[in-house]
Amino acid sequence: MNNGKGAGYSLLFIKRKGKYFMQDNTIAGIASGMGGGIGIIRISGDKALEAAGRIFRTKKYIDKKLGKVKKDVKWDYNYFNNKETHTINYGFITDGDNVVDEVMVLLMKAPNSYTKEDVVEIDAHGGPFVVRNILELLFKNGVRSAEPGEFTKRAFLNGRIDLSQAEAVMKIISSKSSFALNSAVKQLEGSVSGYIGEIRQEILRNTSQIEAALDDPEHYDLDEYRGSILKDMEEEISKLEGLLERFNDGRMKSEGINTVIAGKPNAGKSSLMNVLLDEERAIVTNIAGTTRDIIEETVYLDNIVLNLADTAGIHETNDIVENAGVGKAIDYLGNADFVIYVVDSSVPLDEADFQIIELLKGKTGVVLMNKSDLEVKLTEQEIKSRLDWDCIVFSNETKQGLNKLSDYIKNSFLNGDITFNDQVYLTNIRHKEAVEDAVSSLKQAVATMKAGLPEDFVTIDMMDAYIKLGLINGETASEDLVNKIFKEFCMGK
Repeated sequence: MNNGKGAGYSLLFIKRKGKYFMQDNTIAGIASGMGGGIGIIRISGDKALEAAGRIFRTKKYIDKKLGKVKKDVKWDYNYFNNKETHTINYGFITDGDNVVDEVMVLLMKAPNSYTKEDVVEIDAHGGPFVVRNILELLFKNGVRSAEPGEFTKRAFLNGRIDLSQAEAVMKIISSKSSFALNSAVKQLEGSVSGYIGEIRQEILRNTSQIEAALDDPEHYDLDEYRGSILKDMEEEISKLEGLLERFNDGRMKSEGINTVIAGKPNAGKSSLMNVLLDEERAIVTNIAGTTRDIIEETVYLDNIVLNLADTAGIHETNDIVENAGVGKAIDYLGNADFVIYVVDSSVPLDEADFQIIELLKGKTGVVLMNKSDLEVKLTEQEIKSRLDWDCIVFSNETKQGLNKLSDYIKNSFLNGDITFNDQVYLTNIRHKEAVEDAVSSLKQAVATMKAGLPEDFVTIDMMDAYIKLGLINGETASEDLVNKIFKEFCMGK
């Protein structure tokens, strides 16, 4: 976990009279999915222990026959204040004299909790009415409703994690594969912020050397450091550019491969979508041009996630609606990570195929020689003479080639150009933009130094790069940016 340095800068804009404003109140929210066997209500803040104590009773205070609170035994609202941290407490949630539910209460006192505040988690039965009833009881006892992501926001503001690690929490929740989960866990452990932090420290050290020479030229000769500073900056640029080069790999690792099924009308694209999904998701007829809009689904091939899009058949048409679908298909091809080009091998190539092939040149994908169950009139050699992609003999009807297609995609993903290893990956467009801006500033600093311009011009660009990279871990993030990020979180996290 983070050592606490990640949020140092951000705390400046939320500190009031020596106390963080986030800690001025206590929040509660539902931290589990509704309708499950167990419903979890999470409470965090300086009044968390007291609020939980006001609605909780242990077994000896309950008349189980009547389902009521015993009136002749006085309850101490400070019950949880006097309990050891990280303990589980069995008892009942009560509303006045009435018993609401039988629960287990987990107690985590500050600073050893998720938010570094006092945290109480109530494990109740998972019925929506029960959980909401308990939450309402807390609201009546001085607790307010948590905003989306506010528990994690408090963890960030209180210095337990940095902004990059906070974003990783949502990536863990939304991960669709072991690759996505592994990437998010590494980011939560500090892989991204640690890597960026080292580069920021190098920039700061070199900036300090230049400023020392400017302030005390009699004792510091900048000429002695000029060569090493230039070398360091070029190495920093190289490291950052390496992150940018791996961004698409990181994005696919985190979000899945944007895969487009393309081809001319009636080639079997929608049938392929249904085969891959193992359900009748797309309408299939013998009439060319049935698919006019984009149909999107998620397909899992072991640990690989395909964000699959079935597109309209690409060809020349005078139909206004169909032509709009063709335009969308071409747009999707432009943004595709991987293309499955479905060819009707029972007919020769025609002008529609030639148009599609031109669109596919320079992209990554595979050709499916579909309708192999019919008389074949198109050879692999004819395709390869126009598009240098691998071809798979295929049939939607008999499922011939389905395993080969699955293996081909998995092998391309694991062993080909889309390879993942233990390197640090960026998976967030916000991080990518920050790195791009930092690279631009560092390159300007190098050019300025090589041109022999005043050194204070160099330090301006170097510090700009330092600040831009600080946006990733939150050290130089504004309050508006922080709020925007956490608004995208789910409730109760």
